[in-house]
Amino acid sequence: MGNVIDLGHGVRAAVTGRGGGVSRPPYDSLNLGLGVGDDREAVMDNRRRAARDLGFDVDRVVWMNQVHSADVLVATEPGGVGTCDAVVTTRPDLVLASMAADCLPILAADAEAGILGAAHSGRAGTAKGIAANLVESMVAHGAVVHRITVFLGPTICGRCYEVPPELQAETAELTPEAASTTHRGTTGVDMSAAVTAQLRRAGVENITSDGRCTLETPDLFSHRRGAPTGRFASFIWRAPATADRS
Repeated sequence: MGNVIDLGHGVRAAVTGRGGGVSRPPYDSLNLGLGVGDDREAVMDNRRRAARDLGFDVDRVVWMNQVHSADVLVATEPGGVGTCDAVVTTRPDLVLASMAADCLPILAADAEAGILGAAHSGRAGTAKGIAANLVESMVAHGAVVHRITVFLGPTICGRCYEVPPELQAETAELTPEAASTTHRGTTGVDMSAAVTAQLRRAGVENITSDGRCTLETPDLFSHRRGAPTGRFASFIWRAPATADRS
């Protein structure tokens, strides 16, 4: 369902795929998103399966009601945190989730301060600077910016994400790196390049990326490739400390 990525100092990340779930077409099969038209019980079963596969309890997960905003909320308990597109927590037992099907998931941690963050940066959120808002909120809760490690999940690439010229201009107004040219020679948006630039301007130095294009990767959900469709999740969490057995 997903490979666990070690971000260092006990922080783990993972991105789910499409297989291993129970949802019927067109959500087949590991759809983790509610509100896309899938059967609710199937989605809840899929969430349990994904969490079990990745080694944590689904009851630890924080879910956002994502609306392409620039809003950040603080999670103090598991479950639905509310309407936002970024979430921060200082609780060591919570797992943060960002769902996507072309938008860019952002996972962030200052492991030393014990602060985790996750965001969903679509075209609108990228234009509004959700990534910088996430970093600002993490710092406000005790993170040190140069210690923050960021993992960018899969997203539609700038060569595939065609948009009208006016939407490209809107997205690139504050972040010129957002402007791209597609395979067809048309105007596009490169969310990965834009968010990377935003994070670097915010002072984040350690940024890694999944690198896969959702449109070009059949194992990932892509709204552009075929809607309606499901949502994959990018998770970030702290692994339990290993007991000293010496």
